[in-house]
Amino acid sequence: MSKKVLLSGIQPSGKPHIGNYFGMMKQLLADQDTYDVYVLIVDYHALKSVKTAKEMSENIKAVVLDYLALGLDPKKVTFFKQSDVSAHTELCWIFDNITTMPYLMRAHAFKDAEAKNKEIDVGTFNYPMLMAADILLYDADIAMSEK
Repeated sequence: MSKKVLLSGIQPSGKPHIGNYFGMMKQLLADQDTYDVYVLIVDYHALKSVKTAKEMSENIKAVVLDYLALGLDPKKVTFFKQSDVSAHTELCWIFDNITTMPYLMRAHAFKDAEAKNKEIDVGTFNYPMLMAADILLYDADIAMSEK
């Protein structure tokens, strides 16, 4: 019998910190023997705050190295980048075409930006669709995310 799938989405928007450790890293260390763990580096999501290729590349390396240094075993855990799997954006596009704007206008990030009178870009508005694609592509039994 195969193990259940745990999908963890990690946004490489900065250097990992102690909050990341207690928020997700510690949990993944405990779960790597129980689940098939997939660590998804959600670099498309990070485009909301990371604006250069150099910074993105450095952040991705830092996240992976920190997880390995803490004890995630690459023989038990699969690391990969969201942008390396075209199905993420393809499924997102399908979801975009079957989801209404009023439905997305109820999303937390959109409502928060609107309440603060911020200029809202399409990435903020569409964020839930990409997140749904991330999760549903892997038929995960458990999905965790960390910024």
